[in-house]
Amino acid sequence: MAALAQGEDSDDNMDEFMEKFKTQKYKNAFSESNWEEEFDKVPMFMKTAPENIDPEKHPDLACIQSIIHDDHRTPEEKARSLKDEGNEYFKEKNYKKAIVSYTEGLKKNCMDIELNAIFYTNRAAAHFHLGNMRSALNDATAAKKLKPDHIKAIIRGAQCSMELCNYAGASQWCDEGLRLIPTDKKLQELRATADKQKVESPDRKKKNENYEDGDGDGGASRALADLELDGISSQEATGARVYMDEQGVLYWPVLFLYPEHSQTDFISAFCENSSFMDHLAVMFGEELPPWDSERKYQPQNLQLFFEDPEKGNLYQVDLEKSLLNVLQHQRCSVKAGTPSFIVLVSGSSFSKQFLSGKKVQRLK
Repeated sequence: MAALAQGEDSDDNMDEFMEKFKTQKYKNAFSESNWEEEFDKVPMFMKTAPENIDPEKHPDLACIQSIIHDDHRTPEEKARSLKDEGNEYFKEKNYKKAIVSYTEGLKKNCMDIELNAIFYTNRAAAHFHLGNMRSALNDATAAKKLKPDHIKAIIRGAQCSMELCNYAGASQWCDEGLRLIPTDKKLQELRATADKQKVESPDRKKKNENYEDGDGDGGASRALADLELDGISSQEATGARVYMDEQGVLYWPVLFLYPEHSQTDFISAFCENSSFMDHLAVMFGEELPPWDSERKYQPQNLQLFFEDPEKGNLYQVDLEKSLLNVLQHQRCSVKAGTPSFIVLVSGSSFSKQFLSGKKVQRLK
């Protein structure tokens, strides 16, 4: 009833307002002689903008101009804006959006080496908080390559190596940092922990990106079967689950299996609109996994497949396709809320042996 009364009051006020036009002339109305001049003062209808705009006097015009003329900004200016945007998302613990902002900042290809190193280091931190440890490690490595004395990147690299149970790698990161700052307490603690773990757990399994490795030697199907028999799902193991953002875009936990080495990788938040190459280029970037002793797992050498659980056929995925494209395929199934994909090195002897006798179809 209150809403109805309020609506009636609004109607009465509008009737009152319209009645005034019968007896009073609108004071600020455009005349036939000046309407073009007045229209030209409205930002949306301006034919030409003033040369110097004071944002305080004309905030609306300054805002519109900044949007329209964004192309006039230098790559460095655009990159810094994206860095600030990413930092705001990071402060809000919205790490997925922070990664997007930092990635867009890197795409600006600005020549500021220090700024680009910050992008990599900050993106490494966001990946770290999402549990994408090897992606974080590669970003830390890229940051250190740009700026060898970037202590934050070095600490992050050591932390990621520890999480991946690569204690020898963690020690190397710490040693590099301690040569720069011998008194850094964080690096001293990490170095001591890495040494202790190397002594206490020499045969401990390595982890990749927050997921326990498959322990069988029977290939990808065996690894998946082991996970199912153990009753493990990505949600139980890592807390990851399918997530929808404000724009209705889904983020999936995704499992990659490397049957040649009985290893797995886990991405906790794979945007459905991202391509597989977007992730593989980061995961196998500057720092290749320690189990790849032959350095074969370069992004351009990789092949990706999913398995039809009913018929056992393999479907090869174009790495440039988005996750959404693949999930829409009628033979692609999702178990325990986690899409799983097999990764092989193209043309390798293991790949040929693994694929022999299997029906392989290329995904269109």
